[in-house]
Amino acid sequence: MMNPIRKKNRACGRPDIPGNGAAHGVLPVLLPLDRTKQGFCRFTALPYVHLTMWHGFIIAATLFLMASGAAAATGEPVATMLETLIKWTPLLLSGFGLNLLMSAVAMVLGSIVGIGLGLCQISLMPRVRTGSWLLTQLLRNSPWLVTLFYVMYLIPFEFHLFGYLIILPDWVKATFGLSLPVLANVSEIVRGGVQSIPETQWESARSLAFTRRQTLWMIILPQCAKRMLPPWMNLYAIVTMATVLGNIVGVTEALTLTRDIIAAEARTEVLLPMYGYILFLFFIYIFPISRLTVYLERKWAVDA
Repeated sequence: MMNPIRKKNRACGRPDIPGNGAAHGVLPVLLPLDRTKQGFCRFTALPYVHLTMWHGFIIAATLFLMASGAAAATGEPVATMLETLIKWTPLLLSGFGLNLLMSAVAMVLGSIVGIGLGLCQISLMPRVRTGSWLLTQLLRNSPWLVTLFYVMYLIPFEFHLFGYLIILPDWVKATFGLSLPVLANVSEIVRGGVQSIPETQWESARSLAFTRRQTLWMIILPQCAKRMLPPWMNLYAIVTMATVLGNIVGVTEALTLTRDIIAAEARTEVLLPMYGYILFLFFIYIFPISRLTVYLERKWAVDA
């Protein structure tokens, strides 16, 4: 039998808040988190993988074991293998820094354009809405590497502008290529965040004589910002890992430098330790982002 308070809330159109029947008129975006579902992702219904810093130490130990195994296979001391990794660390860090720069610039460019594209998807003008939806789906469902190749070959390496010769480095073109799928995914994040806000909030704003623009910027977007931030952070982690695709189109990033180092050393035993080193660098950077994403998803989660 339904609780009388819950039945009354539903009859009056009030949100149903489990365990707190005395609270009425609370906005759906402020509903408390259902603690019984904390162990599962509210978007995929899959259990969270609770990674800790110990997993980082495990990866570091794995890196050491790979170096030890490679050294044992060739009869070379482990200390020499570690010295090799330390010797090339400054060069690898410079390449890794380029990966981080590419991911940051791609996210900034993609987010700026993606927010506008996402708002166009909820436009009241059919042509704008349809055109933005088609562009979003085209870029969102295209392979990132194919998009990257198109940008690298279609954009010239240099061009003249007002009498000046502008030279575009490979990493700039690759960053622009990565920003295209980013803007499509940001567009979907914005569209989904805005449409997740109950229609009653739009109706309430209209009853208070707010225009559509005022409602969007003053009421809707501030509420869905919390909902959009975790997937945006998750997208940034994905883009950071995807920057290694620049290796295929000639960008001198971390993976390209790793390949050059292996060729310079001319020793097959350094192959696994060097690639394991790159894996470790990406892990220690992306792991805190993934943990913060999970924390924000739980903190700002809203029960349906």
